[in-house]
Amino acid sequence: MARLPLLDAIRGMALLGVLLINLRSLSLYDFLAADERLQLPTAAFDAVLLAWMNALYDGTAFTLFTLLFGIGFSIQLNATNERADPQRVSRYVRRLLILLGIGLLHGLIWWGDILRYYAVLGLLLIPLRRWSARSLTLLGLAVILVSPMLLRAWLVPLLPPTMDSRTSAQLAAEAFASTDPATWLSGNLERDLYMRIAVWMLPTYVFGRLILGLALGRTGALLNPRQHLRLWRRLCWIGAVGAAVLSLLLWWRGLALAGSEPGWWRSSTGTALARICRAGFPLALGMAYLAAFVLLFQRTSWRRWLVLLAAPGRMALTLYLLQTVFGIALFYGVGLGLGTRPGLAGILAIGLLAFGLQTMLSHWWLRRYRQGPMEWIWRALTWGRRPPFRRQNADSHH
Repeated sequence: MARLPLLDAIRGMALLGVLLINLRSLSLYDFLAADERLQLPTAAFDAVLLAWMNALYDGTAFTLFTLLFGIGFSIQLNATNERADPQRVSRYVRRLLILLGIGLLHGLIWWGDILRYYAVLGLLLIPLRRWSARSLTLLGLAVILVSPMLLRAWLVPLLPPTMDSRTSAQLAAEAFASTDPATWLSGNLERDLYMRIAVWMLPTYVFGRLILGLALGRTGALLNPRQHLRLWRRLCWIGAVGAAVLSLLLWWRGLALAGSEPGWWRSSTGTALARICRAGFPLALGMAYLAAFVLLFQRTSWRRWLVLLAAPGRMALTLYLLQTVFGIALFYGVGLGLGTRPGLAGILAIGLLAFGLQTMLSHWWLRRYRQGPMEWIWRALTWGRRPPFRRQNADSHH
């Protein structure tokens, strides 16, 4: 199947966001207490950056990354193609089981791995593959906004007790700063188990976005964006206005709770509304970013720059895994042990520089090879044969 530069470029943009978010944990910055952050040389600037990231960036990078996985699944699970190729679904299952294996291995060194969720929850998309875009959209929104509240009542009492978040963060920071590989790996496993319980609602966050990605793929709006400009403009406005309204409600709640009369916001209805706002905000903003990117990509002046992100987007799996190796090698005790010393400003600057190098590497690599190395391995294992790797004209590049 021919590559879609727009899809690849969006994936490249999402990958940059994921790198910047993950580097906050990989650098151990996220494990610092508020008073420890104040002691860093870049503390004043860091506070502004952190507020900006929390407001505009935190959930949106993963929203985009996850939506794109859902869109990719919709292309693979296309019912029309299924009739022409009866092996399509079984191959899709095999593809996800291989991704699960990659994710489990990745999880052994980095507790923040998301591939495991994509693999397991991607299997649940199979029964939904013939649903209409409208039904999928309603289901996706219900899973993200409503299901955590329904699950909370009966699931939370069943969860094993965990240590408080501050203790977990301190133990993780100590383990990851250690120069002993065994201490790091056992600390990683402990942090992983803690996060699976503490962030028990993450599967609803991921699954809902995969379903919405499947719905978006079903509309064909990304395959033929020029024919769906009205939809993209509408999505951009709904996302931006929705995010603004939700953030205003959360701000209003914050003011009320800080005051002497929190009133209605303390009630169960007020708490439920706040949870819906918190779940909906990164989704609305992520949709606005996605739609804005698609609309800008239709303009020649913008496209010539945005298309540079397509190369890293084509190698997203390889680069996602490489980002972890880079972060551990630079910040962990088993590597150079840089830790939080650069402050958040320095960490983000390192992230931008690293992504620039990854982008250049991707362009260089894809002139010589058809795919990234992990993409090639994933494809070879899925099909059970070795696909061509080198480009025919690779030898002409020096």
